[in-house]
Amino acid sequence: MATSLLAFITAFAVVFLVELPDKTMVATLVLTTRYRAWPVFVGVVAAFAVQSVVAAAFGSVITLLPDRLVAGVVALLFGIGAFMLLKEGFSRDSESADEAGTQTVVPFWRAALTSFGVLFAAEWGDASQLATAGITARYGAPLAVGLGAWLALVTVAGLAVLVGRKLAGRLPTHWIQRVAGVIFAVFGVIALTQVF
Repeated sequence: MATSLLAFITAFAVVFLVELPDKTMVATLVLTTRYRAWPVFVGVVAAFAVQSVVAAAFGSVITLLPDRLVAGVVALLFGIGAFMLLKEGFSRDSESADEAGTQTVVPFWRAALTSFGVLFAAEWGDASQLATAGITARYGAPLAVGLGAWLALVTVAGLAVLVGRKLAGRLPTHWIQRVAGVIFAVFGVIALTQVF
């Protein structure tokens, strides 16, 4: 029980931190400026649920491997995540939600399905997906990790939908990406020490 709780808390904290400056948050912000908030939120939450299940399942498969190999895979996943976050955090290109257009009135399900498709595609290979798989492999608690990751994603999506473009303008996203990248690197080094 303690391991599951720790896995849940770790997954929530890491994924929440990683998602704040992420492209998926920006995509949610942009979608919210184009469509009504409720269908966007429903589509995004559904996409995150599917992606969390995929990531936790991948992490569970990893746990079937020998311990040293698992530690190596976990180190690799966190290393890739650290690289991606640090690269974005130190890049000069900054994505902005300012390019959002005016809000379009479309049927609920069309806006929800559009939001689902955009976020489902954006999450593949994303740092939060890699983190979810890595944390699942580390703790061997796919349900707790998947739920923690999904709730973190939903929380960030809720913030994006509620606050809209103002949130993106006030957060120093490059610093959040850098901090998250360093945290990923530390997790990767810890896992790497278990390989040898």
